[in-house]
Amino acid sequence: MERIRQLGTGIGWRPEIADAVERMAGSAGGVDWVEVVAENVCPGHLPESLLRLRERGVTVVPHGVSLGLGGADRPDEERLRNLAERAQALGAPLVTEHIAFVRAGGALTASPLLEAGHLLPVPRTRDALDVLCENVRIAQDALPVPLALENIAALINWPGEEMTEGQFLYDLVDRTGVRLLIDVANLHTNHVNRGEDPAKALDELPVEAIAYVHVAGGFERDGVWHDSHAHPVPPQVLDVLAELASRVSPPGVLLERDENFPEPAELERELDAIRGVLKTAGDQGGASKSDEPATAPTTTPATAPATSAESAAGSGSGSAATPATSAQSAAGTAPAAEPVTSAEEVPGGESEPVARQRLGLAQAALLSALVAGTPVPEGFDRVRLGVQSRALAAKRADVVGKVAPELPVILGTSYRPAFVAYAQGHPMTDGYRRDALSFAEHLLLGDRVEDAGTRRALRAWWLERSGPAPLSRRPTARLARATRRVLLRR
Repeated sequence: MERIRQLGTGIGWRPEIADAVERMAGSAGGVDWVEVVAENVCPGHLPESLLRLRERGVTVVPHGVSLGLGGADRPDEERLRNLAERAQALGAPLVTEHIAFVRAGGALTASPLLEAGHLLPVPRTRDALDVLCENVRIAQDALPVPLALENIAALINWPGEEMTEGQFLYDLVDRTGVRLLIDVANLHTNHVNRGEDPAKALDELPVEAIAYVHVAGGFERDGVWHDSHAHPVPPQVLDVLAELASRVSPPGVLLERDENFPEPAELERELDAIRGVLKTAGDQGGASKSDEPATAPTTTPATAPATSAESAAGSGSGSAATPATSAQSAAGTAPAAEPVTSAEEVPGGESEPVARQRLGLAQAALLSALVAGTPVPEGFDRVRLGVQSRALAAKRADVVGKVAPELPVILGTSYRPAFVAYAQGHPMTDGYRRDALSFAEHLLLGDRVEDAGTRRALRAWWLERSGPAPLSRRPTARLARATRRVLLRR
């Protein structure tokens, strides 16, 4: 593995704080580098603020959120191409993504393709690891710079997991040479939600593979930690950073904030707190393990202790769903969550295709339960899946409100409850812009908007944005044209 570039202390660049970031960049006690959500920038039309930062020599790292490398399908070539173009346009020394799946279903499982709109955890099993390693190799071959992968926060546990987080990440690095982006806030989240000890996870990590570290805020409610990126960094997260810094001097540490942005002075205080933790670890002779070769952790079945919510709910196992067929609708019966067993049990050299199908069936069953209301797969906690399902619907409402800001204005206070109710029975299948249009269609066709003025405004918005399209003979296209004719007559 090539020597990892030293980045320093950075902050997530967002348009809302672009001016503040520019003022802090390069100043004493400011920021040394920034990270930008890859899908939010266009290589040919980079924001002026990012261009000015680049001209001043500030490193910009693109951080992807939509590849879904932990999914059962191979990485989408166009998404990989887009990420590579952003890395080149920004002159980035590396790109980052997540160990997660974000969609499931489709041809692999003969079931509807569903989008989560969120990062969901992969099962820590041999099947999932085999698939992830191959997907990572495909991504590495397509990218012009090194790739680093981030551990994610999770509300739910997969049944039958075979490894701990640290064991899973160690094997991933050992087999692919990929680098790691360690989010200490996510380690704390998994400590609260899944009973996983951050110190144990850090002990098992190959710390020499860490490219940089994320630090972010969140909050706890009813025994569940929500990784919001909208609250100040709490002491517990800084404690996990201190644990990490006692083992290795991280090449870079980055403060994430995605909304509810505070005054610049508050961001500077949080950056100072991060530097203070790193300095204390250095003064105490930390990072003693940074130059030691990592020792492979022993792989044993990993069962996380029940959290308070799980204990209150009992085992919470739902009934198993039945296998899906290609004719089933997205809101129909989910494919069964089949046992995800080791690929080494598969004879005849068919381990990868069979592992992909088993993983695909399991992920499709889980995602369908979360976004389409199908039965909870066997072994999952019903209460936790309910919390995750509501969180996904709420996040969709937030993102659609940003993608189509006119909708919250037109609908007023009824927007959010109306969208959450819509989301629970209408899975997202084609991105947030299509989601916004489909939501408006749902309200208009169902006469769910009582006020005549609001209905007229919503209809005008939908008609303007749905726009004319080249005629198609496909049934779905004919239905869309018929829908438009109905709406035009109202």
